[in-house]
Amino acid sequence: MAADQSQTVLEQNVERRAPSLPITSSEKANMIIHYYRGEMGRMTSWRDRIDRTSNWAITMVAALLSVSLSTSTSHHGVVLFAMLLVSLLLLIEARRYRFFDVYRARVRKLERHYFAQALYPQADLKPDWAQAIATSLRNPCFLISYREALFRRIRRNYVWMYLILLCAWLLKITTPKLLPDEPKTDKVFSVAEAINNAALGPLPGWIVVVIVAALYICIIFAALHREPDDGEFAHGEVHV
Repeated sequence: MAADQSQTVLEQNVERRAPSLPITSSEKANMIIHYYRGEMGRMTSWRDRIDRTSNWAITMVAALLSVSLSTSTSHHGVVLFAMLLVSLLLLIEARRYRFFDVYRARVRKLERHYFAQALYPQADLKPDWAQAIATSLRNPCFLISYREALFRRIRRNYVWMYLILLCAWLLKITTPKLLPDEPKTDKVFSVAEAINNAALGPLPGWIVVVIVAALYICIIFAALHREPDDGEFAHGEVHV
């Protein structure tokens, strides 16, 4: 009976024992290679999610513009609705980008400090580079703020969609042939008449113009603003 209990305790201790850590250089190299492949898979997965959101935004912009500009019976509010949907997708994509940035930073550290050193050693690299990866694995946290992620996505993709929508909206409210219940003429509207045409339901045109102008001031600021970066963007230009 005592022998059986001892055997059971021994088996439990064996089950609780942590897996052995790599000791030899070949074991460590094999572990790093497998870990690199795993991080690449996660990074690629989040990159695919980012691209999917951008594709949704582009498809939606194309569809709503074709609806808005193809007929004069379509209200200019369709373009404003497209701006709203693009903004929603932008917010979703900025959140996804923060996750992608975490895995991209780990992959870049391995490439720059381990694989590049293996191919062509340089003495000026920090010897404690692995500590940053270990710290990130023990306590994962975002490397950039939501605001910076938002600015990056605007600067790289969304600013062009917003500009296309702005041009379509201005064309819609200033071209008589594209406005419902208006004479089919080529008369050039004055600024006051264009603002009048920007009315949206109970909102007068000048309020709509002010809201759109405020939105695009924020977009232009985000597209032109660049914060100093000491992360992976400081070590190359091939980044998303």
